[in-house]
Amino acid sequence: METNKLMTLATLGQSPWYDNIDRRIIQNGELKRFFDLGITGVTSNPSIFEKAIIGSSIYDETIQKLGKKGRSPLEIYDIVTIQDVQSAADLLSGVYDKTQGRDGYVSLEVLPEYADDPVKTIYNARKIHEQVARQNLMIKVPGTKEAPEAIQVLTAEGLNINVTLLFSLEHYEQCAMAYIEGLKDRLKDGNPINTVSSVASVFVSRLDTAIDKVLDHSNASLKGKIAVANAKMIYQRFKEVFYGEIFEDLRSKGANIQRVLWGSTSTKNPDYSDVKYVDELIGKDTVNTLPHKTLEALLDHATLKPTIEDNLDKEKGHLKELKGLGIELNKICDDIQEQGVDAFCSSFNQLIDAIVLKMNVNSQ
Repeated sequence: METNKLMTLATLGQSPWYDNIDRRIIQNGELKRFFDLGITGVTSNPSIFEKAIIGSSIYDETIQKLGKKGRSPLEIYDIVTIQDVQSAADLLSGVYDKTQGRDGYVSLEVLPEYADDPVKTIYNARKIHEQVARQNLMIKVPGTKEAPEAIQVLTAEGLNINVTLLFSLEHYEQCAMAYIEGLKDRLKDGNPINTVSSVASVFVSRLDTAIDKVLDHSNASLKGKIAVANAKMIYQRFKEVFYGEIFEDLRSKGANIQRVLWGSTSTKNPDYSDVKYVDELIGKDTVNTLPHKTLEALLDHATLKPTIEDNLDKEKGHLKELKGLGIELNKICDDIQEQGVDAFCSSFNQLIDAIVLKMNVNSQ
């Protein structure tokens, strides 16, 4: 594996983050090795922690000790995930300092059951912020239709927010504007705005999976093309917002742009290149968060060059053709966002069940 591909990405303006966290790779040094190669951030979600905790015994002793002390399964979840996030954040503190807060973040998600409740999301985010107590923490907030209220409040309070589970241009715009309004509120309160960072996580491969299912043989030429086209249009809107008049005053006062992050970048369809959602979405002011297999594929054979603004007219044509077929992109995006929240809730519930089982081992 070449060690320069991640650094090449950085020279093209894209930050490579690792979409995985697991105590095993923290303790055996593998995570630090990725950072040495050029990974500059870490993202997590309930499904990632479910796989880490259910798929290994490394957490068992801690879970059992905490259980004997009377801690609830939810309290145990908080403790072990926060420990992992703190460890990763400490390993990335040098990147955070070197990039002056542009990179070096570790993301931890609010409880997925709060995705449609801004009041509970705000409460949970504040709690995570206080417990992790690291300046390079990003708190993940699902970008549901209820999310802008929470994003605005938390941004105004100075928390770094990773808005996750975004699929459509409409999802993106609502959450980008909430970040901007939060910065305005923070400025009115006399607080510094140059210390706040945010990313907008646009999920990619899941959209192609959903669209491909509704295309038939007569329009199969659109398969595997809509997610990238949609992402490129979102990037164009990002540029209009954060390099245009809307953000001009805040930018002049030191505010950080909210970068676009490409999530769900593992290729689900084996007929597509395993670096499809890397090679086709490279550009300035973006982040790509890479699952392990995608990271390995990138290091091995990705073709790295700026592509985010290639063939924009052609990409618009794909979206127009889709609309002409009567396929409502926004409706599909809303549906898969809801499914994503449900999937994270399911993973979280399975994780809590697994913690209960691990707590009870040797207790009988």
